[in-house]
Parts: sequence; structure tokens; C-alpha cells
Amino acid sequence: MDSISSSSSNSVVVAMVLASIFALVHSITLRSDTEALQALRRSIDPNMIPPSSYISSWDFTVDPCDSTGAKFLGILCSNPGDNVTNRIVSIELDNAGYDGFLTHNIGNLTELTSLDLSRNQFRGPLPETLRNLKKLTMLSLSGNFFTGGIAGWINGLKNIETIDLSENLLSGPIPARISELRRLTRMSLANNEFSGRIPDINGLWKLDTLDLGSNMFVGSLPKLPTKLRSLTLSHNQLAGHITELGSLKELRHIDLSDNKFTGSISRSILSLPSLNQLNVSFNQLTSIEVNTHLGSGSPLQVLNAQRNRLQGHLPVSLVNFENLQVINLAYNGLTGRIPLAYGQRLGRPWRSLFLDDNFLSGRIPRQFNSSGSRISGNLGNNCLSCPVTIPICGGGQRPASACIGEIGNQ
Repeated sequence: MDSISSSSSNSVVVAMVLASIFALVHSITLRSDTEALQALRRSIDPNMIPPSSYISSWDFTVDPCDSTGAKFLGILCSNPGDNVTNRIVSIELDNAGYDGFLTHNIGNLTELTSLDLSRNQFRGPLPETLRNLKKLTMLSLSGNFFTGGIAGWINGLKNIETIDLSENLLSGPIPARISELRRLTRMSLANNEFSGRIPDINGLWKLDTLDLGSNMFVGSLPKLPTKLRSLTLSHNQLAGHITELGSLKELRHIDLSDNKFTGSISRSILSLPSLNQLNVSFNQLTSIEVNTHLGSGSPLQVLNAQRNRLQGHLPVSLVNFENLQVINLAYNGLTGRIPLAYGQRLGRPWRSLFLDDNFLSGRIPRQFNSSGSRISGNLGNNCLSCPVTIPICGGGQRPASACIGEIGNQ
């Protein structure tokens, strides 16, 4: 009887052990995923892993997807249900200053949907195995020291929606095949060393935000998607006309500053129904087209066209832009009087007006005499009757010898 009882007890113990082993086997993370995490940790200088950082919590004596509490911070796993191996679906590291390389093993995390290594000190080229991350929807590697190009892997990210590679040392061209990323809504490649012509990307029909500022791009504006709302191409070497932007009716923010654009700031751009900010400063534009029909109902708040080659008189119809608050037309070749209507807009709603370093002449509207508390700005270095005792006239005017042809307008 005792032997039967002992045998029964042993069977129960064995069954429990086997059940535990079975459960363990079917709950652990896929081995190649764990190995990829181990490789990522090994690729980082151990002296650059602070004790309180996410990666310091990666304790491989436990399973990444079975860990609890403060283990494997920055990691999210799939929840597949019974009898299915767990997979890593998200890596979002803290900005702890990790110094290292991005391992090629990252390409083994084929269920990954989000990868964020931003604001650290990762360096070296980006591995071409990134192309294997077919399910990735968000990639943020900004604020590191990555080098090399992106052409070898970026078109593999078929489900990507957000790409932020800004503030690195990446170089080379943007591949034309980037237009295959049809789900892309936001892309920033700003503050790198990319070069060449920007390819036509009108095929990226869902793209909402594009920032390619502070690179070395040349050529003219590419064909852009019609749903674009924010466009930043500042600090490049782009040239040609900008009139075609007037067809992108959903644009709210345009920054083309510090390029070599020529021609006019067309009425089609200034009449964009959603445009809030326009910065075309530091270019070679020669005219600004504002007629009496423009401005009413426009949301435009900021107009910055300083340091161009604008000629002619100040556009009177700027006063029709009911929401305009900041105007900078300094360092151009504008002539003639300051329209009397400008005076009526000071502080209502204009709060910043820079017209310095032009060739404006004549008396200033009387409202400028008491505008100090209502508006910031400068009328200096023109040919105006503008007493230096008035704050906005600070810096004085041009010498008479520089105002020949304008003196008669005093």
C-alpha cells in the first residue's frame, strides 16, 4: 500500500516538473531575439552604461519577456497566447549617453515595430540588416553620431510611418526608392551631411511632415505630396523658383531659409488657406506679390523674408492679413515710404516689425513715435526721417550719399 502511495506521489511530482518545464519552454522569448538584445548590450561600452539606466536593468539570468518589475526596461514583448514563443516588439532606450555601435543582429528582431535609440552616443554605420524589420512603424535614431548612407536598407521598411534620423553624421543621397514607403507620415533627416538632389516624393501621399534642413542638398524643389503640412528645407544649397509650393493647399509651415532660391514670393503661396508661418530669409528672392485681395481670413502669423534682394515698395496689403504678428523684411532693397496703414497695425496685431537696412524714405507714420511698449523691431539704416530718440529708430539712418534718389521722398 505504501509503495503504491509513494509511486503515486512520485508521478505527481514528475508531472508537475514536466508541466513547469513545458510552461517555461513555451513562455520564453525567441532565442534569436534574446541573442539580439545580448549583442546590443555587448556593442555598448560598459563604462558608458550608468547604474540607473535602462540597459543596466537587462539581466539575462531571467527571460526578457518573462521578467517583472525593474527588469529589461525599454523592452516590450508580444502577447501571443498559449504555446507560442514571445517576440520583442519594441526597444525604446533612455537617453543615458550610451556609447557604442548598432549591432547587425538588430535585423533578427523581425517582429519589431518601434526602435528608439535617440539622444545617445551611438556611432558608426547603420547596419543593412535594418531592411529586415518589415513590421517597423517607428524609427528614431536622432541625436547620435551615426555615419554612412541609408540607401542600402531604408526602402525595406515597408510599414514605416515615422523616421527620425536627425542630428547625426549621415551622408550620401536620398534614394529615389524612398517613395516606396507609402505609409510614411513624418520624416526628418535634418542636421546631417546628406547631399545631391532631393528625389521626387509626391508618391508619399500620406506624408505630413518633412524636415531636410541643414544638409547639403542641391538642385530645385522636388515634387512634393499634396497632403504635406510642414516643410523644412532650410540651410541647404537649393535653387530655382518656389512658386509651385502654392499648389500644396494643406501647408501650414514653410521654412526655406538659407538657400539660393530666386524669383518671387508669389501670391499663390501667400494665399495658402492654412499657412501659419513662412520663412524664406537668406535667399535671393527679388519680389513679394501681395495684392488687395489677399490676406482676409488668412491664418498667416509669421512672415520672414529678411536678407533677400527684394525690390520695390513695401506692400500696403500686408495690413489685410488679420492674424499677422511678426514681419521681417530687413536687409533688402526696398524703397519708398512706409505706408500710413502700417502705423495702425502696430500692436494690433503686429508685435514685431523689422524693416532695417533697406532704402525706405520719408517720414514715419505717427504711431511709430509711441510704439515702444507695443512692438519690437527696427527701422535703422534706411533713408527715413526717424529720430534716434524713438526706440524703433535706434542705430540711425544711412548717410545722405547712400540715399541719392530717395532724399526727394523725405
